[in-house]
Amino acid sequence: MTLPVAVIGAGPYGLSTAAHLRARAVPVRVFGSPMVSWREHMPAGMLLKSTPVASNIDAPQPGHTLSDFCRETGEQSYESDWDIIPVETFARYGLWFQERLVPALEQVRVVSVERRGARGGFELKLDSGEQFAARAVVVATGLSGFDRLPPELAAAVPDGPSASGPVSHSSQHRDLSVFAGRDMVVVGAGQSALESAVLLAEAGAASVRIVARRRGAVRFGAAPDGQSALKPDTPFGRAWSLYAFSYYADGFRRLPAPTRQYLVRRVLGPLGAWWLRDRFVGRVQVTEGKRIVRARVAEGRPVLTLTDASGSGESELAADHVIAATGYRVDLAALDFLGPGLRTQLALGAGGPRLAAGYRSSVPGLFFTGLPAAASYGPVMRFVCGTEYASPRLARAVAAV
Repeated sequence: MTLPVAVIGAGPYGLSTAAHLRARAVPVRVFGSPMVSWREHMPAGMLLKSTPVASNIDAPQPGHTLSDFCRETGEQSYESDWDIIPVETFARYGLWFQERLVPALEQVRVVSVERRGARGGFELKLDSGEQFAARAVVVATGLSGFDRLPPELAAAVPDGPSASGPVSHSSQHRDLSVFAGRDMVVVGAGQSALESAVLLAEAGAASVRIVARRRGAVRFGAAPDGQSALKPDTPFGRAWSLYAFSYYADGFRRLPAPTRQYLVRRVLGPLGAWWLRDRFVGRVQVTEGKRIVRARVAEGRPVLTLTDASGSGESELAADHVIAATGYRVDLAALDFLGPGLRTQLALGAGGPRLAAGYRSSVPGLFFTGLPAAASYGPVMRFVCGTEYASPRLARAVAAV
């Protein structure tokens, strides 16, 4: 009997990978809640920073782009770089993609993956109690478990961040209107931080303040007509470097590990969308060039101790709630469904699993895609449009197992 391939995760990367495997007639079982991060872990009213052309989930056959979804369902069309996509629209697009190309999705959780030893392949156990064997496993769990809280904030909430507690992570919020009338602090300077701050202000928060470590960190990108036509076009804008990262990601693997780690963090790093500036200015207060050195909770309210770059001039900032919009960092310990023995066999580098051609890990038959693959394949793996590069190559490599 031919063992199936198991795909763990049902976001854009998991769905795209599964669609490509099914097109190759590879037996596949796909596990997860479809588009769960987009449906449950992003605030209502959020808009995508990516343009329509950068928001397509790659499919092995035509007819499954965001534009195809809008045309078939009668939704508003998004075609131009000036068009801004609501997160709710993108989530519906992902569900539509899943229903058509991955109809047998199993909405159960994989609780363990272990090697089968001499027999080859893997043994998987589901939270339903079922156990089965797979010849290969693709980890496509997206951002799940990778949310990052600065240690200074984490020390103030030993039980962890919580949407209802004094400190939370931005991924823990769907409805920001619950903070109406409250004094809010948002830590971070990327799109998530700046847009969360704007949505809080628009939802009626009494005050909203951004706290950013670097001076001049709060910045906004250029409108589509502000880019040079002399540089090559990419899903992220016009730039030679972005062209290389987008279409020659295999070359990224050959860079030294420190260089790769630096580029993954800095390329396409913290920057507000051009369309957010007017909603931000005058509504959100900004404290830049201040580092959090300590945090505590006093009478239920978080209190941050800030200092400047020199480490002098400490000051305190209190709020009713602090949201850490401090992004995500790959930590294989968060992938607790991978058995300890399996995790210890994984070669690591540049902040993630070290992957060979075809998204192969150092464990034969175990593949990674999406954010965990960024350490090997570059910053394009942090974005939906990276499915165009990753999925066909990954499917070809898995089919050969």
